[in-house]
Amino acid sequence: MTWIHVESPGTLEATALAERFGFHELDIEDVLSKRQRPKIDEYPEYLFSVLHFPKYDKQVQRLNAAELDLFLGPDFLITLPNVELLPVSRLFARCQNDDEFRENLFSKGSGHVLYRVLDELFDYCFPILDKIGFKLDAIEDEMFEGRSEEIVRDISNAKQEVIAYRKIIKPERSTVRLLDRYTQRFLPEDLDVYFDDIVDTTERVWDLLDNYKEVVEALESTNESVISHKQNDVLRMLTLIATIMLPLTLVTGLFGMNVLFPGEGSGTAFWVVIGLMGAVFAGSLGFFRWKRWL
Repeated sequence: MTWIHVESPGTLEATALAERFGFHELDIEDVLSKRQRPKIDEYPEYLFSVLHFPKYDKQVQRLNAAELDLFLGPDFLITLPNVELLPVSRLFARCQNDDEFRENLFSKGSGHVLYRVLDELFDYCFPILDKIGFKLDAIEDEMFEGRSEEIVRDISNAKQEVIAYRKIIKPERSTVRLLDRYTQRFLPEDLDVYFDDIVDTTERVWDLLDNYKEVVEALESTNESVISHKQNDVLRMLTLIATIMLPLTLVTGLFGMNVLFPGEGSGTAFWVVIGLMGAVFAGSLGFFRWKRWL
């Protein structure tokens, strides 16, 4: 049993592997290409598969798809990720350093080694999902603390992460189901149920993503409602102020006309007008309070 693991393989490594194991030239093309969709190609001697897994890119601060190309034969497994996938690197390093662990793992065949690789990779998906869940919980808490305008960008970023994650996992589901069927010839009979566990894990990841999609859409809708409610409060206050000022403006306009009226030119008339305006103001406030508009 041989396991070969090469990160970011180039033309030299891919050509050497093709010459040693007799891989088809189209498979080598797929390995060297920048992006391939998840798929499985079956040959009499081996299987070739392309899988995608989520990986957070710290440089651009976004969730991207990491590609894993793999060849599976009766006595070999070759894993060729285009970027470092920590679960695979750690499992490979453990096989290098622990002879007993390697012997126990390899003794069950290449199909079982592939199962362990995929199991580690899909388990690694859940911490990323947990981070998204924590982020959504934090957004919900901040939404009702008066930061609804500031968290619009946070909601947008969380929504983008969920969409990116779904784009990675959606085509993966059908590929994993096919892989479950095609790998049976490389597994002992007592281990043929192992890949059912991978299929179940994929479905759990998808169910969580569906849940997060609904949550982020609900948060977005709720945040828009909160912002709209605040804007309505502002508009209501401005409308009340304008409504109160309207009769006062009418009173001042009437007594500001250049016509004779009782008490014109006297200080008493001025205070009568001021009192009338005060009464209109108090009456308007009382009316709005009675209607519960204020």
